[in-house]
Amino acid sequence: MLKLQTLVLTVVLALALTPAFAKTFKCQDSNGKTYYTDRPPRECLGKEMEELSKRGTVVKKYEAALTPEQQAAREAEEKRKKEEEAQAREEKRKNQALLNTYPSEKDIEDSRQRALKQAEQATKAIEKRIAEAQQRAKKLESEKEFYVKKPLPKKLQDDIRNNELDFKVQQDALVSKQKELGEINAKYDEDKRRYLELTGAKPKSPAAPSGGASSKK
Repeated sequence: MLKLQTLVLTVVLALALTPAFAKTFKCQDSNGKTYYTDRPPRECLGKEMEELSKRGTVVKKYEAALTPEQQAAREAEEKRKKEEEAQAREEKRKNQALLNTYPSEKDIEDSRQRALKQAEQATKAIEKRIAEAQQRAKKLESEKEFYVKKPLPKKLQDDIRNNELDFKVQQDALVSKQKELGEINAKYDEDKRRYLELTGAKPKSPAAPSGGASSKK
């Protein structure tokens, strides 16, 4: 009886002297041997490890050290996920902006026509400047005929050169503006497609035909 009391007292004292923050770690070494210790054992360095509660339940897990290849693969996967999340957020933002911009399909078509009209007006203005440059070129060419056997005056040389430069600039602007007409239709076609997809509505009118302008050369 005395021995039993002594044993109980010893256990109670041991528990009382055990720090409240004491931890138990469980792990296996490379040979499969399992360890239960109050601190991570040297044999388990770099291995997967579990921290146990007093009741033996897992409260925390420590992953095994990754190889350079595994670490690179993990970083690549994390980067991919972040890019996908950023893309999803941007897509959501664009969709909301589209719905805020166009109350109806008709508003999309109205916006298309306004954009096409502006681009076509700009195209006509460029074509007019090209025609004016062509007329100046003819006039300057006529002036050159008076200097067949003598040097051209510097002013006439400058006028010819500047007119040729302006003609080229206007031609490039015309090509760009004609390209813009196609881009406008492509943009509004895509806006319309996304709008119908987001709202579940059915098309009420056919897409407007592509606008265009003929160049004068």
